[in-house]
This record gives sequence, structure tokens and C-alpha cells, in this order.
Amino acid sequence: MFTIRRAKGDFKNLKVAIVGDILHSRVARSQIHALKILNVAEVRLIGPRTLIPTGVESMGVTTTGDMREGLEDIDVVMTLRIQRERMDGQLIPSEQEYFNRYGLTEEKLGYAKNDAVVLHPGPINRGLEISSSVADGPRSLILDQVTNGIAVRMSIMATLMGGNENKK
Repeated sequence: MFTIRRAKGDFKNLKVAIVGDILHSRVARSQIHALKILNVAEVRLIGPRTLIPTGVESMGVTTTGDMREGLEDIDVVMTLRIQRERMDGQLIPSEQEYFNRYGLTEEKLGYAKNDAVVLHPGPINRGLEISSSVADGPRSLILDQVTNGIAVRMSIMATLMGGNENKK
């Protein structure tokens, strides 16, 4: 959220898309909760039906299996790691087919707003959920996201630990 705030300012009018393995992702759920608390205009989940949890629309999101539809007019695109260790062959036909349909490429990023930014919680499976040209491109805030995440966690830990020093 800190990275989005630094890049986009106010959350109120933002449209955010989360792409990928929503089913197995703790990140997706926490991001949805945080984005809804911060009153974003819209959250869209994009992925194959087999990787979208049943009933997730009750969290106030919309779902689609179509990248063009899902990324249209989007401000922030967050791709998620495909958790290969949880795939049993039935959830996606093949890694190449997944990348062809849902991998974030320059072409697919073109469906989003011209100033849309790209996030990914990592680790990245290049060529599966995101192309290297997008991951390393000018719209990618992935390294900023990682750096900011470390700083925010350190701050929280320092605050929590500092509050307990005098209780020994």
C-alpha cells in the first residue's frame, strides 16, 4: 500500500487489478482487504476460473478470465506468483498456455492506463506470470515495493520492540 500511495497519491479513484493465482495467495486476500479499507474505486481479479476462489465477489471485487477486459482503464496491476508447488496439473493446462493467456506482457499492459504501474510481491517466475521486459521496465515498481516492504516491516518491528523495553 505504501508503494501505491507513493506512486499514485490518493486511493479514492484508483482501479486496481490483481492477476494470477488468487486461490493460493495470502497476498491477494490481504491486498483486497487493504484496498477496500482505503476505498479504492474498484478491485478486479483476473485469472483462470480454476485459480479464482468461489464466492470471492462477496469481498467487493469483480472477476474475469479475460486480460483485455480486466486491465482496461486500470491504474495499478499486481501480478501474483504461480505457486508451482501447489499446482497438480488440473488448475492450469500448461505453464506456456498460462503465460499466453495471463502472463503480463508489454502488449497486455497496453490495455491498462498509460500511467499504470506494475507490482509483484515476489518471487517472480519470469516468463510465467510476467515478462522480463515488464518486470524490468519503466512502469515496474517491483524493486520499490520490495524495498518499501522491508522498511515498513522494520519500522513496525522497531515500534513494537521499543514499546516493550521498559517492561523487563
